[in-house]
Amino acid sequence: MAYGFKVGRGRAAVLAAVVAGTAVGGLAVAQVIPRSGYLGEAASLTIDLLGPAPAPGSPRAEADRAIFRATRALKGTPRWTMAQADFNPRAVVGNMSCAIGVRIDPATTPATMKLILQMAPDISRAVDAPKAASARARPYKVDPGETCGALPASEDFADYPSGHSAWGWAVALVLAEMLPERADAILVRGRAVGEGRAICGVHNYSSIVAGQTVGAAIVAAEHRSPAFQADLAAAKAELQAAVKAAPLTDGCDAEAKMLATPAW
Repeated sequence: MAYGFKVGRGRAAVLAAVVAGTAVGGLAVAQVIPRSGYLGEAASLTIDLLGPAPAPGSPRAEADRAIFRATRALKGTPRWTMAQADFNPRAVVGNMSCAIGVRIDPATTPATMKLILQMAPDISRAVDAPKAASARARPYKVDPGETCGALPASEDFADYPSGHSAWGWAVALVLAEMLPERADAILVRGRAVGEGRAICGVHNYSSIVAGQTVGAAIVAAEHRSPAFQADLAAAKAELQAAVKAAPLTDGCDAEAKMLATPAW
C-alpha cells in the first residue's frame, strides 16, 4: 500500500465532524483537535483499498441512482429528520447518545473525548487520497432531487468515499468495543450516520459503503498503536462507569424503534 498523499477535502470535512464532541463545554477547536492522530501520515490510503468508484452506467452506479431517486420520498419522515440532524458534522457524536447510553462531553468524559478526537486526523487522511483519485460526482449532480442540506460547490465531486460515513462507522466500532453490552445499538446508530448521507441525497450508497470500509480499516490499524491501546483502556473504564452511573433514556425508545426498520 502506498502512502504519502497530500491531504485536502476529506481532512477538513472529518475534522469538522469531530467538533461534535468538542463544542460542548465551550472548548475551542484549536485546543482539542490534534494534528497527527495515532497513525500520522501512515493513515493515508490509496484507492487500492477500495477499487475505483462505480463507472457511470455500470450496475452499481445505476443502483446508486435508483436509491437516490427513491429516498427523495423520505422527506418529512423521522429518518429524514435524523439524517438532517446528522448533516451538521458538529452534531454526529452527540446524536449517538441514546445508543451509547450517556452524553459524551469534555467535562464528564475527558478520556473518551481524547480518544475520539485523536482518531479524527487518521480518518481524514484516509479518505483524502481516494476522494482525490475518484473525483466522483455527488448524486444531485447526476439526477435532480432535493437534499436536506447544502454543500459548497467545491464539494460537488467529493462523493467517493464518504468521509462522514467513515467517521460515523469508525467511532461506532470503537464505542462498541468499549461497551459490548450496547454494541448492537451503537453499530446500528453508526450505520445510520452513513445511511443518512444517502437519505440527505449528498452521497451515493456505494460511496457510503466505501467510507465505512475505510473507517474499519483505520480502526484496525489504530489497534497496533500502543498510544491508542492505552487511550482505549482509559476511555473504556470511564465510559462504562458513566453509563452505569446515569444511563440516558429520554426519547431513546422511539429512536431504537425507528432504527429497527430499514431506511429504504
